[in-house]
Amino acid sequence: MTAGVDLGQPQAQSVRSDEDVVRVRQLVRTVAVAVKLSLVDQTKVVTAASELARNTLVYGGGGTVEVTTVDNGRRKGVRIVFADSGPGIADLDMALTDGYTTGGGLGLGLSGSRRLVDEFEIETSAGTGTRITVTKWSR
Repeated sequence: MTAGVDLGQPQAQSVRSDEDVVRVRQLVRTVAVAVKLSLVDQTKVVTAASELARNTLVYGGGGTVEVTTVDNGRRKGVRIVFADSGPGIADLDMALTDGYTTGGGLGLGLSGSRRLVDEFEIETSAGTGTRITVTKWSR
């Protein structure tokens, strides 16, 4: 148990406000430290989680985040699932292109997050929402 977090169980956090995005960042950092990610990798996964949690709130209308420790027998890591029931991503290829934005930002959210983690999977369809799963492994 680390700072009130049971690392043996998936940790769920709803995302309904900016404060929830902060809680997601704190939870991801706690788990990343516990699985002994390097400081650089902690920063990368927390940055990706922050961006994806914000997208869940802004574009998905809110949703849930689940943080889990993973172990493939050689190394440990952090797996994070972001899920919303929003409108989905109409053009996924375009959304994953650097510089593309529908919200006036830099357009690096999805593509930047994808570069910060070791595994990145996205499931989305119009009207049913979006589910993004990312994993960062210890080195």
